[in-house]
Amino acid sequence: MALFQKKKYIKINPNRGANEPAQANPEVPDELFAKCPGCKHSIYSKDLGAEKICPHCGYNFRITAKERLALIADKDSFVELFTGIESKNPLDFPGYPEKLAATKEKTGLDEAVLTGTAMIAGNKTALAIMDSTFIMASMGTVVGEKLTRLFEFAMSEKLPVIVFTASGGARMQEGIFSLMQMAKTSAAVKRHSNAGLLYITVLTDPTTGGVTASFAMLGDIILAEPQSLIGFAGRRVIEQTVRQTLPDDFQKAEFLLKHGFVDAIVKRTELRAKLALLLELHLAGGKQNV
Repeated sequence: MALFQKKKYIKINPNRGANEPAQANPEVPDELFAKCPGCKHSIYSKDLGAEKICPHCGYNFRITAKERLALIADKDSFVELFTGIESKNPLDFPGYPEKLAATKEKTGLDEAVLTGTAMIAGNKTALAIMDSTFIMASMGTVVGEKLTRLFEFAMSEKLPVIVFTASGGARMQEGIFSLMQMAKTSAAVKRHSNAGLLYITVLTDPTTGGVTASFAMLGDIILAEPQSLIGFAGRRVIEQTVRQTLPDDFQKAEFLLKHGFVDAIVKRTELRAKLALLLELHLAGGKQNV
């Protein structure tokens, strides 16, 4: 027998009944904590608030279209338009129909963009909100069709349009049909502009690819949320092409503001008030200065 034996300790939970089996591994509820992509802090989810903003660095977490709608539109004022448009599978891409069906069930959306009309502080506007939880808000034929119809409807009703962008780019499962939506939506924006109507885009994290190269950057006024990733090609692709090391803040909203691609960066908590002001000035004939 060894002279010294290692002692064994048993942890006792005084709140547990004598006959209740002990848990080998304590379970932590999902989504109880969130890790900030900006400062890497772990944050108690309830501390993020409805706006989902990091209390340490101010990073704006990605939110769903319905969460965005609740923050921006007047209560019960949203009227959804252009539902029930079905995506096809022109390339017979394996598993694509099943992926669409599963995503629709999970998100409660029919596609990657929510479209309709809403009131913002009493000002009526046509509204589109992209949702990155729906196949990374990639732009397929239905996204392009819904946006085009929204601009056409806004033109007939003489309404301004506000689009919240968030996308990974074109939807590869639909090939060239997806890329065609860039020209289609851009043409709809131009017709709306020719009618003398206001178009505001709000770039959120991330706005990339074909969405950036089309309707996202065509707004009369282009706003962005802080620290949002905004660009066309990926950082590594660009560095390999130009054979240069890019700045650390390259493709961030602040970098785009500095170089004139964005008109203003607006905190999420201030977006509703800013949009209401812009709509009021537009309706007043633009006689005041922002």
